[in-house]
Amino acid sequence: MTNYREILRLADIGLTRTSIGATLGYSRNTVADVLKRAQGKELEWCKANRMNDEQLESILYPEKAAKRVNRRLPDYEKIHKDLKRRGVTFSLLWDEYCAMCAAAGEIPYGYTQFRHHYYAYAQQTKATMHLEHKPGYEVQVDWAGATLSIIDDTGEKLTAYLFVGALPYSGYAYAEAFLNMKIESWITAHSHMFAFFEGTPRIITPDNLKTGVIKPDYYDPNLNRSYAEMAEYYGCAILPARVLRPKDKATVEGSAGKVTTWIIAALRDRRFFNLHELNAAVFEKLTVFNTKKFQKKGGSRLSNYQDEEKDLMQPLPTSPYTLAIWKKLTPGFNYHISFEKNHYSVPSQYIQQEVDVRITGTVVEAFFEGERICSHPRLYGKPGQYHTVTEHMPEKHRQYSEWNAERFAKWAKSIGVHTEIAIKAILAHHKIEQQGYRSCMGVLRLGKTYGNERLEAACKRALSYTPSPTFKHIDSILKSGNDKPVADVIPNAFEDQHVFVRGAEYYRRDTEC
Repeated sequence: MTNYREILRLADIGLTRTSIGATLGYSRNTVADVLKRAQGKELEWCKANRMNDEQLESILYPEKAAKRVNRRLPDYEKIHKDLKRRGVTFSLLWDEYCAMCAAAGEIPYGYTQFRHHYYAYAQQTKATMHLEHKPGYEVQVDWAGATLSIIDDTGEKLTAYLFVGALPYSGYAYAEAFLNMKIESWITAHSHMFAFFEGTPRIITPDNLKTGVIKPDYYDPNLNRSYAEMAEYYGCAILPARVLRPKDKATVEGSAGKVTTWIIAALRDRRFFNLHELNAAVFEKLTVFNTKKFQKKGGSRLSNYQDEEKDLMQPLPTSPYTLAIWKKLTPGFNYHISFEKNHYSVPSQYIQQEVDVRITGTVVEAFFEGERICSHPRLYGKPGQYHTVTEHMPEKHRQYSEWNAERFAKWAKSIGVHTEIAIKAILAHHKIEQQGYRSCMGVLRLGKTYGNERLEAACKRALSYTPSPTFKHIDSILKSGNDKPVADVIPNAFEDQHVFVRGAEYYRRDTEC
């Protein structure tokens, strides 16, 4: 509706029609038409000031007022409830309202008036208090600033960190203590939180902590891959709070402060000796926090969640998320990647190519440019274990895959005991047994070139130098002939006769003066 009162007021104080139009956002012709009609009705500002907009419209534009009387007033109580639902907008509700009016032969309000009357309704009924957040839409998460502690078996005091998650609409909160703030604890906390809520929201809003957000950016934040995978599993999107924008995460900041009072401060004098005992006390205080009655409105966080929000949460998956850790690793020249001192093979063409490695409690998988290139069962126990797939070996290594250490040792034993010891030493020297097969084959084939007797002697000579001989050691000994026994040295006849060239007379001392 045109603001007739303001047009008449500004004209009364002396503004031109152009200035009035610029001030109120109307065209000059609109302002001129209103003033012309007011002049024709002898309607001055002193009289117009005592009327409202609808009364002024009935005098200046009676044809518009007649149409407005027949317009259907929307059901703003229903509109308010519908706006809470996901995907519902003013435009959609206005289209539905217009269709309803058309079916009943009534004239609808325009879109601007439709919204104007709704905001008037919301202001009168204080209905806007829940419009800030939609139910079941978002959860805000963070680590509480204050910490707890437990005492281990040695009497040492260990710090415990409190994870806090809160739903902005109802204020329903979750809290759990962990001994560190690593990605494993962060993701486990989310999984437990969703189980506690018995559903998942659409959006997760964390702070820009390094655990979840590697590089903060308003438009394209770089998320921790494990965190992003967890969110995808639960059907959520991660929208980190903007840096230095505390209002983006006001609910969890407020909840963290209240949780600090209700949980951390309340447990300050109690001693706990394990994490399970501490979390039992945390959950006890959390229940009190969620069921405590609000002071300025009805119900509690729990009742608000159960009555208005729980049914709008997304359903949980059939099984909890399996924690997966992502790392970027580069296979060495032995075509293996290493994790926690155990080694897993990848196809040899990916040597020195950075791959993405996904590690769960049971599986180790490697990906290159998004495509999985291998999968292994995860190794536990003593470090230094290898899990090698034959197909991953280079072609030259693969041709020896039908051999094994027992077969090489049996062949070496047929040549001699020193050859057997040398072959076993070569196999033991290599971290991957298969990589020693080529050296063993080379040593044993020296017997065909130099003979088994010389090979046995060369192995004996090499073992006298080092307990870990190599193919090069043995091959060098055979090439130089150092495997052969040393011949007796024949005495030099000239030296044996002790011939003095100058004669005895030269060395005789003359005693005469």
